[in-house]
Parts: sequence; structure tokens; C-alpha cells
Amino acid sequence: MIFIAEIGMNYNGHFPLCYELIKHAKFSGANIVKFQLGWRDKPGEINQLDKAKIKQLYEWADYFEIDLMFSIISIDAFNIIKQFKPNKIKIASRTLRDNIDLAKKIVDLKIETFVSLGMWENKKKLPFKKKKDLYYLWCKSKYPTDNKDLANVFPAKFDQNNIVGYSDHSIGIEMPILAISRGAQIIEKHFTLDKSDTTIRDHVLSATPEEFLQMTKIGKDIFKKLRLKI
Repeated sequence: MIFIAEIGMNYNGHFPLCYELIKHAKFSGANIVKFQLGWRDKPGEINQLDKAKIKQLYEWADYFEIDLMFSIISIDAFNIIKQFKPNKIKIASRTLRDNIDLAKKIVDLKIETFVSLGMWENKKKLPFKKKKDLYYLWCKSKYPTDNKDLANVFPAKFDQNNIVGYSDHSIGIEMPILAISRGAQIIEKHFTLDKSDTTIRDHVLSATPEEFLQMTKIGKDIFKKLRLKI
């Protein structure tokens, strides 16, 4: 069972806050912390991460013994992250929709790759053939997602058609728990220290450290019981 804490831009452009977010993600049971690279990253924007800041993020993640991963949104971001020789990477559904050539370059790195399918419109064919270390995450790209958005479309099983995980944008932790009960082996959930923060839209659909910890504890227990067929 893998839990990804999507910090994204929930540090509100205040870079030192990333330290606290990484620390709390680790203590909340996350296996991976994730940021976005190449999105709202122009000078003065909320997510401007240069090489020095990326290096610092890797050092903080290493200190707390948690894996660090980036969603790569632009070719410039791709060229920067290659210099750090990452062992895992994320293809955002936005990248699949807007720049499939960049997505192919990411897959060609032949490292552990997570792919969100929220904006992938071809329901009959996945973007890339099945291969080692390539993991597809079912996703609904609405922020936040509510119950009516998921009714009749949420997968009945997550171990079919190479889709093995769920990238969540709903409020609360119920949908990730439901996904695990239906076989999901990877859960990605946005992570925040303050859900009432209105700096960006992602805070409200994120899990706090307390919620994330509850999700990982319940999720791991369900996962074990399913493996034991209890």
C-alpha cells in the first residue's frame, strides 16, 4: 500500500512551510510527498521552485526519510528534474492532455512513474502500454469532487485494466477508503496544515495531518484484511 501526500502548492508560496508539510506528511503515514514543477512557476508566482529550492526539498525529504516526487508540467521542469536523477516521477493528467510528447519523455526515463487519468478522454485505451514501474491512477479532475460527480463512474474494482490506484480530489477521506476496499494499492490525497486556508482552492479538498493519519491507518488495515481474504 502506497500513500502519496500531494503538497502541491499548499505551501502558499511560503517556501519554509514546505519543511513542516514534509514533516507532518511523514508522521501521518505518507510514503511519498509530492510537489508540482512547471505550474504557476513564473517569477513572483506562488510555485516558483528553482534548483536551489528543489535541492532543499530533497534534503528535507531525506532527513525525514520519506520519498520525494514531482509532477512535471513543462519541458523546462522536465529538464531541471533530470539533473536530480529522481527515482520516481508523476505525470499529471494535465500533461497527458496538453503535452503527450512530454509525457512520453517522462515514461522513457524508465523510473517509477505514476500517471493520473483525470483528463485522459480515451476511455478505451490507456496512454502507454503496460510496463514495469508504470502505475495508472483513476482520477476525477474537478476541484473539489463531490458525490454526484463520482456516482456511476467510480471504479467497482481497482485491479483491472492496469489501473491500480486513485488520485483523490474529494472532501474528506471516505472516497480513498472506499477505493482501498475496492482494491486500490496507491492513494494520492492532497495534504494541508489548514483546510480553512483560501489562498488556493486545494486546501479545502486536502487532508489535515490528523485526517491523513486516520486514512493511512484504516487503509492499511483494510488492505491487509483484503490480502488475507478476511
